[in-house]
Parts: sequence; structure tokens; C-alpha cells
Amino acid sequence: MRKIEHIGIAVKDLEVSNLVFEKLFGAAAYKFEEVLSEGVTTSFFQSGPNKIELLAATHADSPIAKFIEKKGEGIHHIAFDVEDIVAEIARLKNEGFMVLNETPKKGADNKWVAFLHPKSTNGVLIELCQEIK
Repeated sequence: MRKIEHIGIAVKDLEVSNLVFEKLFGAAAYKFEEVLSEGVTTSFFQSGPNKIELLAATHADSPIAKFIEKKGEGIHHIAFDVEDIVAEIARLKNEGFMVLNETPKKGADNKWVAFLHPKSTNGVLIELCQEIK
């Protein structure tokens, strides 16, 4: 893993939360995107080299809706940038981590993504990200 790519924050209302983060960072979100496969609409903010992804559910059955129902708004995941996501999935699986999707899927912000189950990472959902080239 090369660096933290972003921190994902689950929110109930993307418009309201975007206003909060615009004030916090002194700048508007640089990108908005809907990820149909995950049932979310996202916005991205950047502060220096750091990125925050806000995630709002687009339907009641989405993972974000279920997360908010169970835990409320807040940090949902930490994403790490990796050079070779397939190799990293294999390495982490070999190390005993529970991989939620062994085949990378297209995520937001032009990335291939895979997730590690929180049960194997001390309660933190970990996302692996690789730039789609």
C-alpha cells in the first residue's frame, strides 16, 4: 500500500453535508458521481494531498443506508492506494484477511476497488484502490 487514498464518510443528506464540508475546506467538492453498483452518490473534497469522499445512499437497501441505520453518520471506510490491486488482494488473502470482493470492481473516481471485511481489520472497513488506466 502506497498511501491513504481517501477517507469515506457516510452521510444522510449529500447536499447538506456538502455545505458543511465546503465551509470546512473553504472550497466546493471537485467531483460528484453516482456508483449504481453500490447504491450511492458521492462527492469528493481535497485538502492538500488529502481527500474525503462523502457517500449518500440512493436507495434503502444500499450498504451505506444499512451502515447509517446501524451506526449513524460518520467514517465508513479508509481507502488505500495500491499499485497492483489483484496482487494486493492475493497477498492480503494469503495473510488471512477476509476479502469481500476478490475480483476488483469499478468504483468512484476512476478506480478499481476491493474491500476487506471489518471483522479481519479490527472493525475498520478497508478499501483498496487502483487507478484505472
